[in-house]
Amino acid sequence: MLLSRIQPGPCRTWLSLVSLRQEVCFSSSVPPQPVPPQPVPPLAHTLQGYLRALEPLLPPEEISHTRKMVQEFGRPGGLGAQLQDGLEKRARHNKNWISDWWVQGAYLESRQPLPVHSSPAISLPRRDYNDWRSQLVFASKLIAAVLDFKAKIKTGQLPVEYMRGKPLCMELYPLLFSSCRIPGPKHDHIAYHGRSRRLPTHITVVRNYQFFQLEVYNSDGSRLTESQIHGQLLRIRSQSWKTDKEPMGILTSEHRHTWGQAYNRLLRDKLNKESVQMIETGIFSLCLDSPVMRISDEKYASRKAAQILHGGGTFSNSGNRWFDKTLQFVVGEDGSWGLLYEQATAEGPPIATLLDHIQQYCEKPDPKRAPLVPLPMPKKLYFHIDREIKRDIEHAKQNLDILINDLDVNVFNFKRFGKELPKKHNMSPNSFIQVALQLAYYRVHNEVCPACDIASQRMFRGGRTEFIRSPTNQTLRFLLAFTDPTVSREAKLELFREAVDAYTALTNLTLNGLGIDRHLLGLKLQSIERGMTIPKIFMDTAYGLATHWKLRTGQVPANTDSVMCFGPLVPDGYAICYNPQADHVHFSITAFNCCEETHAETLALTLKDTLGQLQELLQPTV
Repeated sequence: MLLSRIQPGPCRTWLSLVSLRQEVCFSSSVPPQPVPPQPVPPLAHTLQGYLRALEPLLPPEEISHTRKMVQEFGRPGGLGAQLQDGLEKRARHNKNWISDWWVQGAYLESRQPLPVHSSPAISLPRRDYNDWRSQLVFASKLIAAVLDFKAKIKTGQLPVEYMRGKPLCMELYPLLFSSCRIPGPKHDHIAYHGRSRRLPTHITVVRNYQFFQLEVYNSDGSRLTESQIHGQLLRIRSQSWKTDKEPMGILTSEHRHTWGQAYNRLLRDKLNKESVQMIETGIFSLCLDSPVMRISDEKYASRKAAQILHGGGTFSNSGNRWFDKTLQFVVGEDGSWGLLYEQATAEGPPIATLLDHIQQYCEKPDPKRAPLVPLPMPKKLYFHIDREIKRDIEHAKQNLDILINDLDVNVFNFKRFGKELPKKHNMSPNSFIQVALQLAYYRVHNEVCPACDIASQRMFRGGRTEFIRSPTNQTLRFLLAFTDPTVSREAKLELFREAVDAYTALTNLTLNGLGIDRHLLGLKLQSIERGMTIPKIFMDTAYGLATHWKLRTGQVPANTDSVMCFGPLVPDGYAICYNPQADHVHFSITAFNCCEETHAETLALTLKDTLGQLQELLQPTV
């Protein structure tokens, strides 16, 4: 989930999720250097990093037990060296030695529902309207903006992105459109229709649980103008008044195995198969939502983010989703809008660039007049619902409502300071916030926990993501000192700086391809691929604890006051996203209500107080 900060000018500065300033200069006149392959980190480096990551989490006797196991695994000529040789051979013969494994294991083989558990939502600043007419005008502009972005990719006008003078891999961009995840009994797969001989020329529009095929190109291949699109959306509205339709899209919210079985039943009928095919092949989906219930400004922000994430429930807008679709733009009648994306195909950097393009495009007037050419009526997609499908829909509705009611979403704007404060004190804003998150968690739970922050690996060919782990030993020392009244302010400040600097050093290693988690995963999968017994270090309780991510985090900087939202990775954990602006920071925190130990609001209140105390530590008022 890597979004980017883009500033105007010939050279744009992006802030990645991991807070380092990344110089991204766009140039179409100079051919880019080839993106290098992703290196396999040295085995000794990864094993040492793994042991260091365990030290703050485990008592000394358990560390000692695990250290012996790791030393045995890593000895010259041992099992680790054999698996390392296999990975290096794989790297020589594949575009990327880990990305396919990662996508398969992290996404396609996961059987959990896509809403909450997997697909991230981005809630963007509310548009200044509150009626259906303006909703359709904005939706028309948004569609035109996305099609304009797609055209830039097709014609090679999308500039290559650079970080620190090095080109970034751009291969995910074309895959965003006309792609869809397809459920299967043991694992899913991705269908890419943007490569077919006859490229799809339609999008899917959903309103009141009813799906429509909207052709967005004229017969001569030109894109529809905004006013043409607007006229077609008016037609769709006139055909979707009824609100008693079965919410077919709810089926896609199910456990993947359950949905896979229902999918096969659904496609036995020819009419259903044709309708599903139209949704799957569409360039993207547009969800025209009914208004979000407004209570207060603070709660509205949380409810708006939740609405993009899961639709608000079966009595709200959840039936307006097809969760398998790579891109789903949500436009509410109340001015709320955002994007839900399926991350087996889509990842933060391309999504960031797309959203930035949309927001810039929406500031411009409609450049073209609508030609006086009659357009065909948008095609309504019908489904034949038998008794089995009806039962599947009812079960899916119950399960989704249970999941939605279990998720606690807390979105807030911290206004006391933003990223300028840590920068003023020569600290990385992301590292500052990561240490603050650990401190807030420690103050609530009186323990530290494994946390992952997501870093891009797009500087390598086919690269996806890697984790930056915390806490470090330096962070643990700071947490213990911070709550100790006998430690002086000066000593606490020094320990705080050490914790922030240690996290920044980890970030640098990860951005250079020297993270440890994808490498450990690769070693484990290499043993499975060879038909070997899984090595002991991966069966050790320490490995299970170290990968039980109680804090799933991500920095999502953007040009606007947007916020990303997703669910925790584990039942007793949290997910925290943040968007640092110059003088304020937007946060979203989620937790599951079924866990008595976690409470999003409690952590949010503690985090606000913690950030205030860290400000006081840096800038004492007395």
